[in-house]
Amino acid sequence: MEKKLIKEMGLPKSIANVFAARNITTAEEVLSLTEFELMQLLDVGLAEVASAVARISEIACPPYQTVLSLMKQRIRKDNHGGHLPTRLKGLDKALCGGIPFGVLTELVGPAGIGKTQFCMKLSLLASLPTSCGGLNGRVIYIDVESKLTSRRIIEIGTESLPEIFQIKGMAQEMAGRILVLRPASLHEFTESLQQIKVSIFQHQVKLLVIDSMAAVVSRDYGHAALRQHSLGWHISFIKSLAELSRIPVVVTNQFILRSTEQRESHRGSCRI
Repeated sequence: MEKKLIKEMGLPKSIANVFAARNITTAEEVLSLTEFELMQLLDVGLAEVASAVARISEIACPPYQTVLSLMKQRIRKDNHGGHLPTRLKGLDKALCGGIPFGVLTELVGPAGIGKTQFCMKLSLLASLPTSCGGLNGRVIYIDVESKLTSRRIIEIGTESLPEIFQIKGMAQEMAGRILVLRPASLHEFTESLQQIKVSIFQHQVKLLVIDSMAAVVSRDYGHAALRQHSLGWHISFIKSLAELSRIPVVVTNQFILRSTEQRESHRGSCRI
């Protein structure tokens, strides 16, 4: 609202004309100055400046909201969203239905704990027809470490969804809906994100998986601080992509156990 034009705010013509004569056209320009600076710049009295600033502030500043109204907005947003059930009862209960739409969900754990296996199962579930409890859409799977294999996906489907995979041609149809990208560098990953933004709407993509986020930059940036800095823009972009497309976005990450001496030096900190 700070870009709102002063001429559209219903100020008295006398003061509005003074603003225009001094080439002050937006609320942002007015509110960035003190009342005394405006008095000197406009050559008008304090009472007239204060009245104009109060009027501009009233229109330009966002209104107050109660906690109740924010809760109602969140409920409406959730009702227009949804969840991708994981078919793990305890997890779905904890997540109020499954992996939520429109937000970034991060899976964190040590190597070998099963993050990739879980992502492959989610990909199968998202590609299922709606009559079978799926999202009936395509999946974009950014496989940074080349861990995804078609054989393992079929095995997971056969083990966890035997009644569906027994249907003739269903396994091939579901596997054909999972689109795999394997960027070899941060530059390729960045280009992939720009491509994905278009693909999500053109190809009915219902799930985005990035496995794993840390591996994207570990090849180009060895130091943890540099990796964190370089991923800032990408994480923001992915979060905004989830909100815009209203699909579940799942990202995996690893944590590395520190030595005893390092853990002692970091005692009192918390990392999720």
